[in-house]
Amino acid sequence: MSAILQTESLTKRFSKTLAVDQLSFSLERASITALLGGNGAGKTTTLSMLLGLLEPTSGSIRLFGQDFIRDRFSVLGRMNFSSPYVDLPQRLTVRENLMVYAKMYGVFKPRDRVAEVASSFRLEALLDRRMRKLSSGQKTRASLAKAMINNPQFLLLDEPTASLDPDTTAWIRDLLGQYRKERGTTILFASHDMREVELLCDEALLMRQGKLVVKGSPKSLVEKFERDTLEEVFLQVNRENAP
Repeated sequence: MSAILQTESLTKRFSKTLAVDQLSFSLERASITALLGGNGAGKTTTLSMLLGLLEPTSGSIRLFGQDFIRDRFSVLGRMNFSSPYVDLPQRLTVRENLMVYAKMYGVFKPRDRVAEVASSFRLEALLDRRMRKLSSGQKTRASLAKAMINNPQFLLLDEPTASLDPDTTAWIRDLLGQYRKERGTTILFASHDMREVELLCDEALLMRQGKLVVKGSPKSLVEKFERDTLEEVFLQVNRENAP
């Protein structure tokens, strides 16, 4: 495998606050990686820089071999993003939202693709319902469907199973794993569900106060910190300096 994303000394400062401090990591093609950390760890700022929403203070991002900071528009069409905390237009129906994004990404046969993702995320019965009429869990599924509309090669997810019941969470987790396997998509997601990370991820990146404290597979981290679960590792890292 080869790295599709590489960050080197990625740093973001807001006035006197150092939100992300010298962050360096890489993601291999078709890998699933979790970005972990407590409140204020720098996860959201990192995702925002990787989406091109925030310009780094210093450091570099290379995505698909391109300088993302200087030429992000050349690769934005190959990636997508979902967050339950970023609403799709509430006055539009699910179908209208998906069509807007399908056309924005230049998707071939957009109506067919909308039907495909609606089926994948069990949204067929909701396609003509306005977003504001959906439950929080239904909105999460619609947001995930939007994120898949262009068959992205790089997918960023912020709490992808928030507001979902346990059965739907397991189903979405399986769907993401299958999508990675079939499409070779690289997935980076922020999550507070350590069990989800253990079941789905190849690697976890643990941040604390803007720094990457430790990284490794969930199993290797549990062994390194001599804990029983990844949640126990997360709590230890979040409370004290990593060994």
